[in-house]
Amino acid sequence: MKEYLEIFLTFLKIGVSTFGGGYAMIPVVERELINKRGWTTMDEVMEYYTIAQITPGIIMVNLSTFVGYKQKGILGGIIATFGVFLPGASLIIAAALFISNFADIPEVQYAFAGIRIAVGALILDTVIKLVKGIFKDIKAFMIFLIVFGVSVLPAGILPPFLKSPVLLVLVSGLAGLFIYRQKRGPEVQP
Repeated sequence: MKEYLEIFLTFLKIGVSTFGGGYAMIPVVERELINKRGWTTMDEVMEYYTIAQITPGIIMVNLSTFVGYKQKGILGGIIATFGVFLPGASLIIAAALFISNFADIPEVQYAFAGIRIAVGALILDTVIKLVKGIFKDIKAFMIFLIVFGVSVLPAGILPPFLKSPVLLVLVSGLAGLFIYRQKRGPEVQP
């Protein structure tokens, strides 16, 4: 029971202490899940983020489910997901109830402007960490350049479906499969 409580409180802390979405949470995930508890590695986090990109739902909710499941099975996944979801859901409900009363106050608008800047800095930090972790060789760099190039092309140059994130992730996965697959020798019969 103690392990489940630790999972819940850890993900509750992550949910309370981070803003800006899944990528802005990576520094907190790194501190809490990798460095402090050793529940996962940065490579696994990047794999979870990759899977979360092609599955429905919020990235951090998916990540918490994966890590919780890795620690304590299905119940661990449910508890971790609830822990990370609870603070954001509570804040959204509170904001929905009261934001219309405060949204026009200049000080509130200034605070939101500052929060957006901080979130941008956290996301930039995450992008730098992601880039450092993926460029293991020239092949990875080439896949990155092609996907980045396709994704930033102005509208009208390519049909919209070719710029779909789902298609780009799937094509990159297939490229990785063919590029990085080790050539196997003849199967050895026992």
